[in-house]
Amino acid sequence: MTILHLRRARTSLVLDARGPGLPRVVHWGGDVGDLDDDGRRQLADATVPPVVPSSFDQPTVLSLLPEISAGWSGRPGLAGHRDGRDWSTAFRLDGLDVDDSDADAARLTVRASDPAAGLTLTIEIALDPHGLLTLRHRLRNDGDSAYELRELTPVLPVPAVATELLDLTGRWCRERSPQRHPWQQGSWVREGRHGRTGHDATLLLVAGTAGFGFGHGEVWAVHTAWSGDHVTFAERRPTGESTLGGGELLAPGEIRLGAGESYDTPLLYAVWSDTGLDGLSDVLHTHLRARPGHPRSPRPVTLNVWEAVYFDHDLDRLRALADRAAQIGVERFVLDDGWFRGRRDDTAGLGDWYVDEGVWPDGLQPLIEHVTGRGLEFGLWVEPEMVNPDSDVFRAHPDWLLAVPGRLPPAWRNQQVLDLGRPETYDYLLERLDTLLTDHPGISYLKWDQNRDLTEAGHHGRPGVHGQTVAVYRLLDELRRRHPGVEIESCSSGGARVDLAILARTDRVWASDCNDALERLSIQRWTGLLLPPELVGTHVGPERSHTTNRVHDLGFRAATALFGHHGIEWDIASISGAEQTELAAWVALHKRLRPLLHAGRVVRVDHPDPAVWAHGVVEGDKTRAVYAVARLATSVTQVPGAVRLPGLDPGRRYRVRPVTEVPPPATIDRAAPVWLAGGVTLSGAALARVGVQLPALHPEQSLVLEVDAVV
Repeated sequence: MTILHLRRARTSLVLDARGPGLPRVVHWGGDVGDLDDDGRRQLADATVPPVVPSSFDQPTVLSLLPEISAGWSGRPGLAGHRDGRDWSTAFRLDGLDVDDSDADAARLTVRASDPAAGLTLTIEIALDPHGLLTLRHRLRNDGDSAYELRELTPVLPVPAVATELLDLTGRWCRERSPQRHPWQQGSWVREGRHGRTGHDATLLLVAGTAGFGFGHGEVWAVHTAWSGDHVTFAERRPTGESTLGGGELLAPGEIRLGAGESYDTPLLYAVWSDTGLDGLSDVLHTHLRARPGHPRSPRPVTLNVWEAVYFDHDLDRLRALADRAAQIGVERFVLDDGWFRGRRDDTAGLGDWYVDEGVWPDGLQPLIEHVTGRGLEFGLWVEPEMVNPDSDVFRAHPDWLLAVPGRLPPAWRNQQVLDLGRPETYDYLLERLDTLLTDHPGISYLKWDQNRDLTEAGHHGRPGVHGQTVAVYRLLDELRRRHPGVEIESCSSGGARVDLAILARTDRVWASDCNDALERLSIQRWTGLLLPPELVGTHVGPERSHTTNRVHDLGFRAATALFGHHGIEWDIASISGAEQTELAAWVALHKRLRPLLHAGRVVRVDHPDPAVWAHGVVEGDKTRAVYAVARLATSVTQVPGAVRLPGLDPGRRYRVRPVTEVPPPATIDRAAPVWLAGGVTLSGAALARVGVQLPALHPEQSLVLEVDAVV
């Protein structure tokens, strides 16, 4: 065997695969340059820990799958047994398959086995051209009897210089709230037991050097790409090792591998940066944008009618909304909940995926034709995984529920979960959705909702979250195969299903049910840590937020929604002429900036005043950029300091000016900064190191700046 060095972009992965056990990660992080055989050997030797008193007689090294048999006393990478036996493994390396022949991803497959335990392990590693690392373990039962798997998780070591942890938590309408603390000894474990990704899921678990920020510091991060129960963790041992890892969270008895059967972990995404959190986003966004299935067409400005009509569906009213939407510049019209049989409120009808003949006597086609006749795309809301007990499908098939025998899970929004692991349930949903799309070729978009946790999710008496998650993926994949032109949005009580596995089969996520611009600034900032703007739905809500009762000017709402997949969630038929004119101006501004917003590099500003937030998007060639500066609250300081504008070419000069198509924000200034009226021209270095003094914005106001390179 050998010592391997995989290099892509500015990232190195060095593995000591000399055997006889599983490979050890010598280094994951910044590029260590060219290493010949002797250089790799010396680096591997230089990182072996010493033997210290009161310890094993040989150094304990951390492999890609930490094992008790190797002396590892931390969280094991594999937990399982065969009727109480084979609970500890000692895998031996059988071989390596390396594909590092071109500039594409470097790929490594590690083959190992433990004949005594009757198990075979395969580890798949890929380092993509942008420096993104992915890992997946596959465990096969070679024994004659069943092997119960409790946990199988990839892990990666992180050096001791990482002393702080950052992760995200949240709830409905407050997704992606950051929490940060020193990395102490012990385990920081984030478990999601919602049967879906969860509002509180940490999109990334980040370890970094002291004081790291958006634009500085060395950081390592992992993401567990799974839409069911999952775990992501950081562990620091008294023996000196520090690790990040993640995988699926399995219930007792959920995975029992029969003879010859195997289990694959979710992909663990791992990314390193020495330019702070923005550097992590650079790698992740570039990776996502390079996917073959990444949306390539301009993201249509969307009107979702939920907050305009709720369940009050009326064809004439909806036609009027579509007419107004077309005047404002909307490009996609989405009919939300309430169109199907018996669905007059949220207590009934869910699961009966037939157009309601009472509300829509002529079907949906008249509205679809009206909308598409105005030049808009037509989208439709569905929630296939759920059912109301007051529905025809439930009355006909009460056994189709994901539940334990003899009792129902607690109701949630008056609904239960259909068991997609049952072939007849899966077939029903596939047939209904396929027919709906086939009969209405004008539907080009599905807003796929999922509005409750999976609680006591039993499948034929056994835990069913894993099977449900796999079945949902299969259903989405099959629908996309049959209807490749239909885009799908992942919505789940807002942003409770945001992960890279669901995004492998959908085209955007709904970040939150909260359209309050102040809340949205934070939700979008931290969702953007993982996802580029074009994958995150950002809509302009009504003046008074439906979820917080907070009131905001249109300018603040629109500036917040500008930096994403733009849309509107507002009864635009009831707004004034002045509001319509201003809203149309913001939509036009978004369309003008859209090629930049949806392809450029996202940057965020580390401003010393917590009431001042700034973010931007910079063109790939650094010829132009757009930034937004928001005042969240009043500050102790009367005039906040200058705002630096990062990401530009230090050697070029740029013209900076506020956008002119929309009204300026409200300020407390008696006289605005002198440069603001005509703009200012400064070098990229000056803008990054000095910045520009912004006007004293009133709280909950935003200023949008446009930056162009001067020839």
